[in-house]
Amino acid sequence: MAISGFLFLSWRIFEIITLVPIVGMLGWFVNGFVDNNQLTPNFILVLFIVSVLALAWAFFTLISYLRARHDAIFVALVDLAFVGALIGGVVELRGIASANCSNFTSGDVYVNLGPFGYYGRDGSGTSFGVNVNKTCAMLKASWALAIINIIAFFVTFVSFLIALFVVAWRLYAKIFCSC
Repeated sequence: MAISGFLFLSWRIFEIITLVPIVGMLGWFVNGFVDNNQLTPNFILVLFIVSVLALAWAFFTLISYLRARHDAIFVALVDLAFVGALIGGVVELRGIASANCSNFTSGDVYVNLGPFGYYGRDGSGTSFGVNVNKTCAMLKASWALAIINIIAFFVTFVSFLIALFVVAWRLYAKIFCSC
């Protein structure tokens, strides 16, 4: 295996490792809203759906790479699409960026969290709102890991473009160069 293959596998494994906690933490929120028969807010749902799809994509391209060669242009374009989708998820969850997780008791995000925020502490009888600092920390960690994944997917996008350029250059040199 060449160095490019090793780097691709390393980045994909890193992406999987950083996507699993996002899916787990945001899945806990989605489960809590479903248990309380409430709609999940968009700022949680968008990043959750994008993270699930990105995790599946990273896993299946990792397996596909280990099994056989695949089309670099297609993989690069899908990675670029996930960069854009993750940016959209981070923008939706941007309200948590300025939240103080050691004293998380006010603001739009706090009220919109339903059973995890104000309504959970206001006597709704759920155990989800007992520790709102945990809620804030989980949202902030998901937001930060999503930013890390934006960078990781961009790196794999650029690496596929570089690999494609190298292959094209070698083909050009083979055809047109009398070396």
